[in-house]
Amino acid sequence: MKSNSPEPNKSLSPEKEFSEKLTFRDYLIATEQKANKPLPLYRLVVPLLLQVGLILAVPAQALYTDLTGKTVILQTLPVNPNDVLRGYALNLDYNISRITTLRRLPGWQEWVRRNSVRNRQVVAGSSLYLILQEQQSFGRGIPRAWRPIRVSSDRPNSLPNNQVALKGAYEDGTINYGLENYYIPEDQRQQINNDVMGAQQTREGKLPPIVVKVKVDPQGKAVPVSMWVRDRNYRF
Repeated sequence: MKSNSPEPNKSLSPEKEFSEKLTFRDYLIATEQKANKPLPLYRLVVPLLLQVGLILAVPAQALYTDLTGKTVILQTLPVNPNDVLRGYALNLDYNISRITTLRRLPGWQEWVRRNSVRNRQVVAGSSLYLILQEQQSFGRGIPRAWRPIRVSSDRPNSLPNNQVALKGAYEDGTINYGLENYYIPEDQRQQINNDVMGAQQTREGKLPPIVVKVKVDPQGKAVPVSMWVRDRNYRF
């Protein structure tokens, strides 16, 4: 026989009972308190350290290359004086950047085959290692540029002491080594400009080649050290 007495109320869990008592005003107060709570120290320090690391990465790499790299001499191509200096930048064009120079070297055809798509079009950004060999200089004048002897797609594991592998990348029909553009310090700008504009020009109206000293590290990356304009040496 069924009872007519009302069913007793079922007991509520603590969580459900609390949620039914919570008002919208309580929610706003809790949200405001959470927003005003100070962030943990690590949430401020970690992003700051990441930003500092990114800022220091470039000069750190340059310092590593300068300390561990081998001194190499490169020669630019004769250029129009008006194209060398543009504002605060020095723009140089190297003979080892030209395809006409590299295509005669051993290893070039293999490099093109490995880095080309259809119609033998080399993919932009393809890496290249140019093996350079030292040439003996005589006297105390301007040193002789190192001579390119072969091309490789892979970085050589070992080379003689008089050779080095310089890393470059293919861009718009030329090889870029990251040594083509330099910022000119203000205290050197006017003197460099005078030397460039006043240098004895060739019959074609171009400057004699500028010789550049660089440091090349074991990974093939290079940083500029100094350059000769005529018989005057400038440090970067």
